Amino acid sequence: MNNLFYQNVRLLILTVLAIAVWGLSSFFSLPRIEDPEITPRFAVITTVFPGAAPERVETLITDKLEQSLFEVEEINNIESTSRLGFSSITVELNDTINDVDPVWSRVRAKINDTIPLLPSGAATPKFEQSKPKANALIVALTWDLKSAPNYAILSRWAQELDDQIRLIGGTEKVEQFGTPQEEIAIEVNPKQLTNLGLTIQSLSQQILQSDAKVAAGQLRSNQSNLLLEINGELDSLDRLNRLSIQSGNSSNVVRLGDIAQIKKGILDPPRELALVNGRRAIAISAFVESQQRLDAWAAIANTTLKKFQQQLPKGVGLQILFDQSHYVEQRLNEVLMNLITGAVLVVGITLFMMGWKSSLIVGSALPLSVFMVFGSMKLLGVPLHQISVTGLIIALGLLIDNAIIVVDEVQIYLREGLTPKKAVATTVREIFSPLLASTFTSVLAFVPIATAPGGTGEFTGTIGVTVILALVSSLFLALTVIPALAGRLHYWKPTPVSGSWWQVGFSHHHLGQFYSWSLDRTFSRPLLSIALSLILPLWGFMSLANLEQQFFPPTDRGQFYLNFELPIQASLQQTQSQVTQARELMLRHPEIADVQWFIGKSAPPFYYNVIQNRENSPNYAQGLVQLQKNVKSGSLIRTLQQELDQAFPAAQIIVRQLEQGPPFDAPIELRVYGSDLDRLRELGDQLRAELAKTPNVIHTRANLTETLPKLALNLDEEQLRLAGLDKTAVARQLDTNLEGIVGGSIFEGTEELPVRVRSLESERGNLGDIASSTLLSPGNSNQSGNRVVPLSAVGNVEIVPDVVTISRRNGKRVNTVQGFIPAGMLAAQVQTDFQNRLTASNFTLPSGYSWDFGGEEGERGDALSNLISTVGVLMIIMIASLVLTFSSFRLASIILVVAILSMGLGLGSLALFNYPFGFTAILGMIGLIGVAVNDSIVVLSSLNHDPKARQGDRYAARKVVIRSTRHVIATTLTTIIGFTPLLLDTSGFWPPLAITIVGGLGGATLIALYFVPSVYLLLQRSLVKDSKK
Repeated sequence: MNNLFYQNVRLLILTVLAIAVWGLSSFFSLPRIEDPEITPRFAVITTVFPGAAPERVETLITDKLEQSLFEVEEINNIESTSRLGFSSITVELNDTINDVDPVWSRVRAKINDTIPLLPSGAATPKFEQSKPKANALIVALTWDLKSAPNYAILSRWAQELDDQIRLIGGTEKVEQFGTPQEEIAIEVNPKQLTNLGLTIQSLSQQILQSDAKVAAGQLRSNQSNLLLEINGELDSLDRLNRLSIQSGNSSNVVRLGDIAQIKKGILDPPRELALVNGRRAIAISAFVESQQRLDAWAAIANTTLKKFQQQLPKGVGLQILFDQSHYVEQRLNEVLMNLITGAVLVVGITLFMMGWKSSLIVGSALPLSVFMVFGSMKLLGVPLHQISVTGLIIALGLLIDNAIIVVDEVQIYLREGLTPKKAVATTVREIFSPLLASTFTSVLAFVPIATAPGGTGEFTGTIGVTVILALVSSLFLALTVIPALAGRLHYWKPTPVSGSWWQVGFSHHHLGQFYSWSLDRTFSRPLLSIALSLILPLWGFMSLANLEQQFFPPTDRGQFYLNFELPIQASLQQTQSQVTQARELMLRHPEIADVQWFIGKSAPPFYYNVIQNRENSPNYAQGLVQLQKNVKSGSLIRTLQQELDQAFPAAQIIVRQLEQGPPFDAPIELRVYGSDLDRLRELGDQLRAELAKTPNVIHTRANLTETLPKLALNLDEEQLRLAGLDKTAVARQLDTNLEGIVGGSIFEGTEELPVRVRSLESERGNLGDIASSTLLSPGNSNQSGNRVVPLSAVGNVEIVPDVVTISRRNGKRVNTVQGFIPAGMLAAQVQTDFQNRLTASNFTLPSGYSWDFGGEEGERGDALSNLISTVGVLMIIMIASLVLTFSSFRLASIILVVAILSMGLGLGSLALFNYPFGFTAILGMIGLIGVAVNDSIVVLSSLNHDPKARQGDRYAARKVVIRSTRHVIATTLTTIIGFTPLLLDTSGFWPPLAITIVGGLGGATLIALYFVPSVYLLLQRSLVKDSKK
C-alpha cells in the first residue's frame, strides 16, 4: 500500500485528472462575493404611535414589547429607543446561534402576542431582519428636465424597474428609497367645518362609508351564482367633488367640493428623500442570494438596465450609483493575482533549493492542492471572496511543506542506492507519522479561527477553513501522488548525485562547513545555546506592552460616507438645504467624483458593516461619497471633516472611513445605566465633557443631551366638563386637524391612493393657528345640535422642553456617550487616554448607577472571547497528539516550548516593523503556533529515530540535523516567500498577520536546528546517566 500509486500508473494518472477536473469545475461554479456573509443575528422592531411623548412610547409600547422578548432565551441584547411617536427596538441573538430562522419565528410570535396589549392609535409593530450585507446594485431614476419633478411618472417607472430587477434569477430582495407617497388630499377649513357640525374625523368617516369596495353578497341558485356589488365607489377626483356630505345631526346635505379643496399630490412633508446629483430622485436597490454568482447576476442586471433605459421617456434618467460586482471583480483579481504570484515565487525558491526535477514534482502539489480546496469549498458551500482566497495564499507555503519533505526523503534514499520502488515505499512508511503529527498540529492551530462564533469569527473563519482544507489536501497528496511522481520521474531520468544548482539544488562547500562547525559548537555547549535562543523570544514578549492596539484596519475601497445630523427639531426641508450646500462644498475637491444623499433614514446598504439604524428622522442624512480612481481617502476625510465642521456649526457631521470587521456606532462608547433621566443626563454631560477634552476626539454625542421644544396644552378640567368634552376628544380633534386622517382610497390602475382629510395648510402652520382653533362638542348652539367651543376657552398652549429620546439596554435606561476620532487614528489609544482622564478626575457613579464600555473595545473583547473559547480544548488535543506521536511527555514538552517561543518571535516582529497588535495579528499568532512547530517535529522525530543520537551523541545529532536541513530550510523559505504578497499588501489588513507568521517562522527554523537538538541532547544524556545508576 505504501507504493500503490507508484506501481499503478493508471491509478496515478486518473487521480490527477479527477482532481484537476473536480477543482476547475468547482472554481467556475463557486459563488463570488466581496466579503464573507455573516449570520443575520440582528433585527429591528419599529412601532409608530402618532403624537405620543417619549415617556408614553416607552411605557405603552417599548416596555411591553421588551418584556415579551425577554422570554426568548437565545436573545443576547435588547436595545431600544423611544422618541416622539416612534419606538425602535434592536434585538441581537447570541453569537452561538447559527440557525436563526426558528428563533426569529419565535420573536415574531412574541410580537404578535403583544399586539392586543398595545394602546389604540398605535400602529402594528414592524419586524425587519437586519442582514449585514451590501446591496449588489443601487440605481436611481432622476428627473432631468428643468421643470419641477413629476413624481407620478417617476414612481410608475421606479415600480416598473423594481419589477424587472425582481424577475432576475437570484434576486433576493428589491427596495425603493425616496419614493414619494402619492395621495388624494382633501383640505378643509376647521372653523367652517365645525359650523357645519362636523369634525375632520366625522367627515373622513362619511367619505370612507361612501367608498363601496366590498362585496354586497352573492345570489346563489340552481342555475348560477351571481356576485352582488354596489356601484359608486370612489374612482376619481370628480366623484369626490360630487360626494354628498351630511352636516352634523341635521338633514342638510352639501357637496364635498363646496367645503373642501381636493387635489392629487404627494405626502407633504415626505418621510424620506434621495438626492442624486443634488436633485430629488428615487433609488432602487437589490440584494442577491448568497449562493448566486454575483458577476453572472450583474451581467444580466446590466443588460436589463440598458433595455429599460431605452424605454424611458424624455426627462427621466437612469444612473447606477453602486455596482458591487466591480468591487468583487477588483478584489478577487487582486487576491487571485497574489495567489499566482505567491505560487510562482514558491516554485522558484524550490527550484533554487532542490533542483528542477524536485521543483517540478513539488510544484505539481500546488495546483493539485488548490484544485482539491476548490472542490471541497464547493461541497461545503464556501464562496470565493477576499478572505477565503487569502486563506489559500496563507496556505501556499504550508501545503508544499509535506511535498518538499517527501521528495527530499525519496532523493536521499535513491542516492543511498535504493530502487525507486523501495525508496517510495520506505519514504511513505518512515515519514507517515511525523507528517501526520505536524499536519494535525497545524490543523488544530487553525481550528479556533475556523470555528470561532459570532460575526467576527464568521468574517475571518474562512481563512481557517481554506488553510485546513489545503493542509489536509497536501497531506493526502504527499502520501500518495507526490512520492509516486518522484519515483517515476527518477525512473525516467535519474537525478545526478552532483551537478549545477538547477539540477540538484543550491549547495556551497564553505557554507556547509561553517554550518557543520556551528552545529558542533552549539551541541558541545547546549546550555549556552538554549540561553541564547531565549533572548529574542523574551524580548518579543516584553515588547507586547508597547504595541499599539487595533481591532481591524480600514479598507482601501474608493468610497466613504457621512452622517449629517441637525438639531432634533429641524425639518426635512432644512436638512435637504444643508446637505445640498455640503455637497457643493465637497465637490470643490477634485478627488471626489460625486456625493449622493439619503435624507430621513439610513442609506441603502452599500458596505457590509455600515450600520443602518436610522428611520423616521427628518433631521438626519447619510451621504455616499464616490472617489475618483486611485485616490486614497484618509487625508481627504480628515480635511473634509475640518471644512464641514467650520461650514455647518449647527450640525454634527461625522465623515467616516469604511472599515473591516464587525460594525459599531462609534469607536469610543461608554454606557451609563440608571433609572432617573435627569440624573442620567447630568452624568452623561460630565462624561461627555471629559471625553471632549481627550486628545484626538473630534465629536461627542450623548443620547440624553438634546431636548425637544414641545407644545404643551394645559386644559381646564372643569371647563372641559362644562363644554361636554374630555381630554381624549380634544386630542383626537387636534390630531386630525394637524396630521389628517385617511378615509377611503382611489385606484389608479394597480396603485391604491389613500384619501387624506386634513386642515388647510394656512390653518396649521404656526402656534397661533393652534391657539385659535375651535372644537366641536355635543350641545345645542348651532343648527346641527352641536356646540362650537374655542380651544382658548378650555385651555392654553405653551412651549416647554421635553426629552428627545429614552434609550434602554436590556430593560435598563441608559445614556450612551459616544466619541468620534479622525480617520486613521487608533481607537484603543484614545480609549486609554479617556479612561486615564476619568481616573484623574476622580469621577464616580452614585449608588444604583453603573457603566460599561461599548464601541470598538466592546466588540474587540467579544471577538477575542469567541476566538479563544475553543483554544483550551484544542491545546489539550494538540498536546495529546504530540505525546502519542513521540510516546514521551518530555519530547512533547519540547514542541510546546517551541510553540511558546515562536509566539514571542511573532510579537517581536510586530514591534520591529511597527505594526499594531490587532485582530489579524492575533489570528497570525494562533496560526503560527501550528506552523512553527512543524520543522521542530521533523527534526525531533529524526533525532529520536537515530540510535546514537538517542544516546546523547552530539556528532550523530549533528549528522541527523544536517540531513534534515535542506527540507527544513526549503519549507521555511517557501512558506515565507508564499507570504510575500500579503506582506506587500497596501490595504493594511494582511501585513500584521503575515509579519507575525513570517517573523515567528523564521526564528522557529533556527530554534528547530539549534535549540531543539540542544534540549534533546541534554534530556537524553540525563536519561542515559539515570539508566547507568
